Amino acid sequence: MTPTINQQMSFTDILMLVTLSILWGGSFFFIEILVKHLPPLTIVTFRVGLASIALWIIALSLKLPLPTTKRQWGELFIIGLLNNALPFCLIVWGQTQINSGLASLFNATTPFFTVLVAGTFLMDERITKRKLFGVAIGLIGTLVLIGPEALNGFTGSTLGQLAVMGAAISYAFATTYARRFKKWGLSSLIIATGQVTMATLILFPLMLIIDKPWIDFNMTFEAIWAIIGLALFSTVIAYTLFFRLVASAGATNAALVTFLIPISAILLGVTILDETFSGLQAVGMTLIGLGLLVMDGRVFQKLKPK
Repeated sequence: MTPTINQQMSFTDILMLVTLSILWGGSFFFIEILVKHLPPLTIVTFRVGLASIALWIIALSLKLPLPTTKRQWGELFIIGLLNNALPFCLIVWGQTQINSGLASLFNATTPFFTVLVAGTFLMDERITKRKLFGVAIGLIGTLVLIGPEALNGFTGSTLGQLAVMGAAISYAFATTYARRFKKWGLSSLIIATGQVTMATLILFPLMLIIDKPWIDFNMTFEAIWAIIGLALFSTVIAYTLFFRLVASAGATNAALVTFLIPISAILLGVTILDETFSGLQAVGMTLIGLGLLVMDGRVFQKLKPK
């Protein structure tokens, strides 16, 4: 039976949640810069490859216990696929079609899919009427974001939006699957190391076959600092915090970080990359936020008269 996780977040959990939103919001900003210089698979392989090197250096220097069985490494392979390789590729390709702010908004649908996935597979995170109502509101917000132009067919922009939403679904499965690592008793840093290492093993041969990066390699100074920020801040530090948050606050609470991510992503996109933020996007974001508040329920409980 799945161990029960305290669903009420502590101050430390909230602090980790906010920090994660800044680190992952920055990832959309870094990707927006990198898609101008490198193909998607190359960007993602650099991200997980550099992150795995940095994490192994830290893990070995701290002499942390490592996974010891084939089953543990196999589960790290699965989480590396679901939490890194697949969603990273979908997001980066999606950002070749849509801007960083819009991509972050579609990524904010992750909690809605997490409610459905976690509610199906985890005994202590069952789906309730309140959660379903919140999911419905959030998905309406997502439809608003996609906009009426999607009715005209699958344009590049529509496919880009669907790609990022596909990444959100992958994250939902990954967040739910990550709960099993709590019983291992291993450091969150080791779990993060294992997943990015496995993602690197998945992506490296694909990058060589598909992208052939040596043919058109355009690594400018701007791209170098963007890939370093993406690998170290948005991956190494972020995923170490993520696994700690899942273990202490549960899968559904951890997924709430994706609502906070668009704030930093949009601010960076608008102020530095001169991106626009439309009224329709604001409506969609508001509906997603309302859906998350309904799902969480604590705000409405506090408003009830005692």
